[in-house]
Amino acid sequence: MSAEMSHAAPPSSGASEGPNPRPSASERRLPPVAELAVASVTLMVSGGVYLAAHLPTLPPLAPAVGLLVGGAVLTLIAMVLLARIRPFAWRTFFLVARWAFSAYVVIAGLLALVFIYDHTRGTTLAVLMLTLVVFALDVPVIVAFTVARYAEPVSDDAPRPTESMGSDTPGAL
Repeated sequence: MSAEMSHAAPPSSGASEGPNPRPSASERRLPPVAELAVASVTLMVSGGVYLAAHLPTLPPLAPAVGLLVGGAVLTLIAMVLLARIRPFAWRTFFLVARWAFSAYVVIAGLLALVFIYDHTRGTTLAVLMLTLVVFALDVPVIVAFTVARYAEPVSDDAPRPTESMGSDTPGAL
């Protein structure tokens, strides 16, 4: 056996072979959706901690609003990049996202109640609520994208309007 043959690449799994070669789910290059959402979560947590550290006094809002706007822009970019991915395991994404979003709505709601119970009012409360909204969107996207990126998309995996909000039964309203 020659030296060249001993260093040959192992045979492929067959995912890229055939008339329409397509890399497997683990080989695909996808946009940085999770990374952008994690950066947004970092900004949201930083803004929330900043505001909470100043309570019960009235905090300067400019830094928190700047962090909120930066995180919201990152979230919007991540959502646009996510929506443009083809092919993608959308059924898996929406299945995971629904459950994760349900959990994070509860978490964000409890945090909101803590701030309301603590007598946070006015603009400070509004900035905190918006921060919690962005946070409650980011984490489910991170979880669902991370799961769906490794799932193999099926031919009819295009999202349908009823799928993202409704039951798991195809065509059910």
